[in-house]
Amino acid sequence: MAQDPRFDCGHLCLDFLATTHPEEQLDTPDRLRTWITAAGLVPDGTPLDHITPPWLTGFRELRGHIGQLVRGDQDRTPDSRPFDISLARVNELARAATPALRAVRTDDGTLTRALDHVPDCAALLALIARDTVELLTDPAACAGLRQCAGDNCPIVYVDTSRGRRRRWCSSEICGNRERVARHRRRAALARA
Repeated sequence: MAQDPRFDCGHLCLDFLATTHPEEQLDTPDRLRTWITAAGLVPDGTPLDHITPPWLTGFRELRGHIGQLVRGDQDRTPDSRPFDISLARVNELARAATPALRAVRTDDGTLTRALDHVPDCAALLALIARDTVELLTDPAACAGLRQCAGDNCPIVYVDTSRGRRRRWCSSEICGNRERVARHRRRAALARA
């Protein structure tokens, strides 16, 4: 069952990390194309037919490194090798040139966004890697990083709620599941 992309985690890189839940969302070039456009990495209408299966490997590798950096055991001590390896790789990917935007006139005379040229894999990975660097170097965002308290939910988000008490990635999904489970437990105890 295909899932709609979720974009409510507070940072592009966290939205990207969420593409593993509830199932792998980037399992075909077509689904990767859909995510790239829906995430706003490229303007609508950008041709992405050149995306092939090898791109999936690069995107999944970056996603794994982002997970290590934001979800791991938060061990950022000087001897934390997995963290350092992931940080070095994200920094390396962030160095690539990103797609250049330009304004173009449409048939009706309005201006719209377009890219100077069709982006390659490295350019799109760089956009996500740079967002990861932005997240990791923003003390307020890092202080607000939370993992969803829902059962079996791996979603990491930036908690910007008042009081920073948000527990779930989505109150409508994980929060509702928790409330239903609590209700069922109380009902079962009442029957016992």
